[in-house]
Amino acid sequence: MLLTTYLSCKAPVFIAPAMDLDMFAHPAVQQNLERLRSFGNTVIEPTEGELASQLTGKGRMEEPEKIIECLEAFFASRPEKDLAGKKVLITAGPTYEKIDPVRFIGNYSSGKMGFALAEVCARRGAEVTLIAGPVSAEVHHPNIRRTDVESAEEMYQAATAAFPAMDAALLCAAVADYRPQNASEEKIKRESKETMTLHLIANKDIAASLGAIKREGQVLAGFALETQADGRTYAQDKLRRKNLDFIVLNSLRDAGAGFRCDTNKVTILDKNGEATACSLKSKQEVAVDIINKLTELLQ
Repeated sequence: MLLTTYLSCKAPVFIAPAMDLDMFAHPAVQQNLERLRSFGNTVIEPTEGELASQLTGKGRMEEPEKIIECLEAFFASRPEKDLAGKKVLITAGPTYEKIDPVRFIGNYSSGKMGFALAEVCARRGAEVTLIAGPVSAEVHHPNIRRTDVESAEEMYQAATAAFPAMDAALLCAAVADYRPQNASEEKIKRESKETMTLHLIANKDIAASLGAIKREGQVLAGFALETQADGRTYAQDKLRRKNLDFIVLNSLRDAGAGFRCDTNKVTILDKNGEATACSLKSKQEVAVDIINKLTELLQ
């Protein structure tokens, strides 16, 4: 009955899996979930916790209240095609700066936030250009055109080439600020060395570069992940220096926010001094909040 209902269903389908952690992690299950996503279904990820087997791990069905929040967020954004005809550039994921052929400088970004933004924009009618660093995340909506890059320089070149034709850009990628001055063409051997000095030079600032060429009518947004208690001060300074229209601030001091999480807790600060604090929620729901702000500024 469930299968026949699904196969004949023309409405949006949501799947909230629940199973033992080893079952959920099995490649067959993961491939099937990806296939379901590719058909346009929404998978509400299970959470971590104690399972029926007495083990603890990922496989516990999301709480009913959270499932309802996901449904509300989806249907709140779905009826409106308020970004129809708009072109939006989004950067996502980390960058890798080579030390030698097998080592690099990078960070913990998974790209989940940027990919969630791309999906929400596309669902609301935008034509999305997604420039992604090295991540395993996949895109599902046909309105998303993805370009894969590895280094900050490659992301800079792709972003500056695409931005002039865009109506807006959301710079969500965690771009490396520095790279090795000289990357070795061969693997660096340890041999008898107990120390090694690595000389770093600054990468080009993508946000500042796009802010400098931003034309009237374009909207440019950045992200600031901070660890200091006064993170808002740093974010507001970045907003001004880089000519952004708004900036999304989150802090590693907040549990469940930041890298490698399925949730986020952000504050949206705009150039007019308005601040919107959002509670901890899924990155898909946070993406809706951010795109609501973008849509407001594009009108």
